[in-house]
Amino acid sequence: MKERIYVCHTYYHVYVTFLKELKLPIEKHGQATLVLSKMSNDFEELKSRVESTGLFAEVLEFDEKNEKCFPELAKYRKDSGNFLGNLLRRIQFTRRLAKAQEPYVPVDFGEYGDVYVYCDSDPIGYYLNRRRIYYHALEDGLNCLKNFDAARYDNRGHFGLKAFLSRRLNLIFVQNGYGKYCLDMEVNDISLIQYPCPRYIEEPRQALADRLTEEDRQIILKAFIRDKETLERQIAESSAVSDKILILTDPLCTLDVRERIFRDIIETYEKEGTIFIKPHPRDELDYRALFPQYPQFDATVPMELLNYFRGLRFKKVVAVLTEVKAIRFADEIVRLGEDFMDKYEDPLIHRQNEQVGIERKK
Repeated sequence: MKERIYVCHTYYHVYVTFLKELKLPIEKHGQATLVLSKMSNDFEELKSRVESTGLFAEVLEFDEKNEKCFPELAKYRKDSGNFLGNLLRRIQFTRRLAKAQEPYVPVDFGEYGDVYVYCDSDPIGYYLNRRRIYYHALEDGLNCLKNFDAARYDNRGHFGLKAFLSRRLNLIFVQNGYGKYCLDMEVNDISLIQYPCPRYIEEPRQALADRLTEEDRQIILKAFIRDKETLERQIAESSAVSDKILILTDPLCTLDVRERIFRDIIETYEKEGTIFIKPHPRDELDYRALFPQYPQFDATVPMELLNYFRGLRFKKVVAVLTEVKAIRFADEIVRLGEDFMDKYEDPLIHRQNEQVGIERKK
C-alpha cells in the first residue's frame, strides 16, 4: 500500500501540504502523491515546479467536475416544497454526483494508507464517501471556519438530523468533519470556531512554518516562485521605500463592485504611503490593467511566502476578509472585516455564521 496522498484545490492548499511533508523525517520525503484539482484554480506550471523539488513521488492533475457540468443533476437541487421531498432529492444528488466523478478521478485512492483532502465540500468529498474510502479533511483556508462554518451554513434547518444522516448513515453528505468516512478534520485554531465538531483536531500552521530550515524554505520557493529574479528585483526596489503599504485583494462580489472596493481602499491608504498590490490567486480582476501605476506581486505566490524574504518589510498591510494572522512582514496589519463589506453588498452574503447563530436561537 502507498503511504500518503493529498488533494489540493488552491495554491494555499499546496503550501500547507509542503509544510506537512517537510515536517516528516527526511526518509519519508519523496513518498507522497500530490493531486492538483483544476476545478477552481489554474495551477499553470506548478506541477512541473513541484516535481523538480523531489519532495513528492508523483504529482497528478485532477479534472474534477463541478455539479454544473452535469445538467441532469439540476432537478435534484429544486425545492420540492417540503423537507421530506427535498431530503429524498438530496439523497439522489449525493449518489449521482459521486458517480459522475468516477471517469475523471486520476488515481485509486483505495491504494493509500492516508488520504488528505482540502475542501471536501467539493465533489471529491462525495466521491470518497460513496466509495467508502476513509480520509482526513483539512481546513480550506487559515481559520476559515471562524468566519464561515460552511457545513452549518449550507445545512441550515434540521442541522442535527442532516449531520446524523451523513455521519451515521451516509445517505447524504455534509462536509467539514461530518462525512461518514471522514476520520478527522485538521484546523489551525479550534478556540476560534464557534461550533466545534468532535472530529476537529488542531495543527497550528505557524508552528509548521516556524520549524522550517533555510533548506526547507528554498524547496518551497523553488516550487512556488515562477519568476524568482523578478520577485527579488521587486523586493530590492521596494526596500528603498520606507512607507510601503501592501493591499491584499480578495475575490469578493461582482467584478465591478470589487473594482470599486479596491479603488476606495487605495484612495484611502495612498495618503499614508506608497501602495503595493498583492492580488489573491483566485481573483480574476485585472489589477495590472486597472492599476498599472502601482507595483504588484505575482498573484500565484501564496501571501505567506513573503515572510521568507528578509529584506521585505511593510509599514502596513491592509486586507478585507483575508485572514492575516500569518503575516510577519508588516509593522501594522489592518483587516477591514464585515462592517466594511456591509457598505458594498447585502450583509447576508458575507455574514454567514451570524445566520447560523440566528437559526439556532429559533
